[in-house]
Amino acid sequence: MKYITLNNGIKIPRIGLGIYALNDEDIIVKAIDDIGYRLIDTARMYGNEKILGRAIKRCSVDRKDLFITTKVYGPDRGYIKTKEAIKDSLNNLGLDYIDLILIHEPYREYKEMYKALEKSVKEGIVKSIGVSNFNKKQYLDLIRNCEIIPTINQVEAHVFYSRKELQKVLEENGTVMEAWSPLAAGKNNIFSNKILQEIGDKYNKTPAQIALKYLLSRNMVIIPKSGNLDRLKQNINLFNFELSNDDIRKIEALEKKKSLFGWYD
Repeated sequence: MKYITLNNGIKIPRIGLGIYALNDEDIIVKAIDDIGYRLIDTARMYGNEKILGRAIKRCSVDRKDLFITTKVYGPDRGYIKTKEAIKDSLNNLGLDYIDLILIHEPYREYKEMYKALEKSVKEGIVKSIGVSNFNKKQYLDLIRNCEIIPTINQVEAHVFYSRKELQKVLEENGTVMEAWSPLAAGKNNIFSNKILQEIGDKYNKTPAQIALKYLLSRNMVIIPKSGNLDRLKQNINLFNFELSNDDIRKIEALEKKKSLFGWYD
């Protein structure tokens, strides 16, 4: 596994497993023990923190070698409720600390919620904090009003919606972009896309692997989701080839500059 160093000096795996709607404890254990995933991304909204917690206890990997992300959401809005939510997530996960907590969406109370996340870092129960689904304006507003610059902004990003402008702003301020749904949830026929297939044929890779590699070439963290063991293996097997400049130019021609899920810059 390769890593990116966050603005607080902590290293995050370049590829993780997103477990939205993935409630199979055995698959999570196999992803960690047999395939080599070290970053697992959940959220309070997903309702599967306890499942992940049980999987962590079953796996053979040391806790210090895992990077666990969760997110606070709508019912946790406000400083006090966010503080309570963090404690609840720690209990659900069965952990002494959480590697990364994000604010799931830019709720009206996001500044208060973020102050609670900052307090959790000072208390040592959370190592890194950040946001999710924040556009440029919301992100810049937050960093003008916070003590700890977000380590991560987790947003929709894929070959059809690459978010270059947002990523530039994030990087200028020390925040890493993390891509959710990096395979566009299978939309736009991404798995049979002719351009991705042609590039993949050169490297003996699938269209999905080419789509993911493109995001890695942009210095993002990616969290593709799958409950299929073969695809889980493919999704992490991305470090034995490099895309050429011509490959990247062809992939960037797929850009639609529009969210597939209703999010907007």
